[in-house]
Amino acid sequence: MINLDDPRVVIIICLIATLISIITMILIIRTRKKKEMKKAISALEIEKNKLASSPIVPELAKVESFLNNEKLEVMYNEWRDRLNDIKEVQVPNLSNMLLEAEYSLKQKDYKSTIYKIAKLEMELYKVKTNSEFLLGEIKEITNSEAKGRSIITKYRSKYRELFEKFNSTKGEYGKFAGVIQTQFELIAKRFEDFESIMDNNEFNEVSTIVNIIDELLKHMEIVIEEVPSIVLLAYNVLPKRIEEVATIYDRMMKQGYPLDYLNVEYNISEATTKIKNIIVRTKSLNLQDSLFELKVLLDYFDSLFVDFDNEKRAKKAFSDKVENLNSRLEKINSVVNEIFTSMDNLQNIYNLSDDNITVIKDVKVNLDRINDNYKVLKDHTGNHTFAYSKLLEEVEGLSVELSKCEENLDNSLNEIGNMRDDEVRARHQLEEIKMVLKESRNKMREYNLPEIPNNYFVELKEASLAMNEISKELSRKPIVIDILNTRVDTARDLVLKLYTKTTDIVKSARLSEALIVYSNRYRSTYNDLNKILNISEQLFYKGEYKKSLFNTLNAIRAIDTDVYNKINDLINKV
Repeated sequence: MINLDDPRVVIIICLIATLISIITMILIIRTRKKKEMKKAISALEIEKNKLASSPIVPELAKVESFLNNEKLEVMYNEWRDRLNDIKEVQVPNLSNMLLEAEYSLKQKDYKSTIYKIAKLEMELYKVKTNSEFLLGEIKEITNSEAKGRSIITKYRSKYRELFEKFNSTKGEYGKFAGVIQTQFELIAKRFEDFESIMDNNEFNEVSTIVNIIDELLKHMEIVIEEVPSIVLLAYNVLPKRIEEVATIYDRMMKQGYPLDYLNVEYNISEATTKIKNIIVRTKSLNLQDSLFELKVLLDYFDSLFVDFDNEKRAKKAFSDKVENLNSRLEKINSVVNEIFTSMDNLQNIYNLSDDNITVIKDVKVNLDRINDNYKVLKDHTGNHTFAYSKLLEEVEGLSVELSKCEENLDNSLNEIGNMRDDEVRARHQLEEIKMVLKESRNKMREYNLPEIPNNYFVELKEASLAMNEISKELSRKPIVIDILNTRVDTARDLVLKLYTKTTDIVKSARLSEALIVYSNRYRSTYNDLNKILNISEQLFYKGEYKKSLFNTLNAIRAIDTDVYNKINDLINKV
């Protein structure tokens, strides 16, 4: 009895079970691998058998039926030798390799079997490729008649289309019609050669003659398409265009247009030579790039008309711009010369900054350079060296530079002009300030006040001193405009403040006095009012007119409720 409670027994049973599982799996894997190898060998055997039944033999028999020339016979013998090699050497070798692979499989030498199967696959592929390549070569001959006649039929149709197109427009081909007719006859002769090859079973020559006919027809298609355009351009359009260009060129040269930069005479000579060469090439139907070159020439001569028109427009624009530039130069030269003549005087009158002086000097330097360049430009215009389009660019450049000078000069003149304006305005405002100050004094004298506040005299003195500072700044040489403007602003503010204060004091005094006089009618009736009015009178004589006014107004308002409206009437009358 096996004691299952014994751990050692359990371990032994587990090891045995594991070993049995491993052996079983190994057997299953080997069995599966053997089946796969056997299946691969069977497939390779099928492929080998297909090679044995290849249609090469029937196709080679077809060739044998129309052997009638030495070249084809040589090819036939070579194909037959290659076929024999495949059948008698290569295929039997595959059979032997199959047997070796099957034997290794039976011997359960799986490693060797895998190697032999791989080697067999490579050899089978090589034999199959040789067989297919041989069959292709043979079929090229056996199928050449049907294939060749099919292609030639299409070529004949294309030939007829081209020939009909040529005959219907024969006049467009000019002097080249005879050459093209001869070329058509040559192509027709090639069709006859094809029939001769077919009749003589020279199928090995079919592809050669078909290719020749194909190239000839492609070339003829280009000829039929391009020659009419070549004839039109070479014999009609370009000669007329060259004549027109030469006529316009001669006329413009006599009118003084500098057109040497266009190289018209040289290019006409080169174009004439190129046209002649194209005509010569076309006679032999060599059309390579001919039409393209003629179109390039046409584009060139068309562009010359544009150049001529541009020169005409440039000449007019140049004349207008030179006239404008000359006028502007004369004006700015005059202004700059005048400024430099009076520069010392300006510096004595005004405190010009270093920037102001530098800008004016820079303007002078740039202006001198523009004047020099303008002189060179006029010299080039007189000797007809440069094209007007080039001269126009130069004068436009000078015009831009002059505009910059004008702008910088205007800015400087504006600044100097502003200084002058500020000086004139300061003198004018000084007179206004004097008048306001005088009016303030007269207003104060007009109403005989018992007392004038002390701070009024302080402000009067400040205003007078500020006004005197303006006079001092205006008398200085050079005048510092910034300081002058500050003095004017300060004096104006102080005088206006004084004038406002004068008006306020006089008005408060007059109102206070009028209100006290009005309130006197109630003194005897209202004892309290009498006391308040006495205080108001004391304040009035001390010069505290606003306090006196408000003290009286508050007292009388309790007695006379309409006093507010009456005071308003008094204010309006004052």
